[in-house]
Amino acid sequence: MKRFALWAPLAIFALLFAVVASGLIRPASKTIKSAMVGKPLPRFSLPAIVADKPGVTSATFGQGQPRLLNVFASWCVPCIAEAPQLMRLKALGVPIDGLAVRDTGPAVTAFLKRNGDPYARIGSDAQSTVQLSLGSSGVPETFVIDGRGVVVKQVIGDIHADDVPAILQAVRDAQ
Repeated sequence: MKRFALWAPLAIFALLFAVVASGLIRPASKTIKSAMVGKPLPRFSLPAIVADKPGVTSATFGQGQPRLLNVFASWCVPCIAEAPQLMRLKALGVPIDGLAVRDTGPAVTAFLKRNGDPYARIGSDAQSTVQLSLGSSGVPETFVIDGRGVVVKQVIGDIHADDVPAILQAVRDAQ
């Protein structure tokens, strides 16, 4: 009995450590969802980042037509991976606007030349202010905005080919 009492505190500590470590290693969810889903887009006005496209304002999204707002950056590798899917959505008639996060005009222009340009407008979010107000946790991220300017869907991470039908349906449902 004396032996057990001697080792019990160490065993309890080891058990507690194992529980805490397993929670840190495998969290319940790695995804941070935006609290903006179901709410109106915050008001913003971003200047153009490339010469041949206008900037993006929140007023663009309340004009009756659902649109995508894609948060991206030229330095983002997953953004390159999702570029073909954005081009596919554009070809299917989905209007897409871009939010270039912490980027430069020449870098974005080169990115679009290499990977295709699905955007009707691209705004420069140099300090990530709009990105953060959307509840976006990184790049890439895409938001489906209905015709009244309300966020109806969030896609975290790069868009894969099997995501396109659900995004297309969300745009159709948002009309």
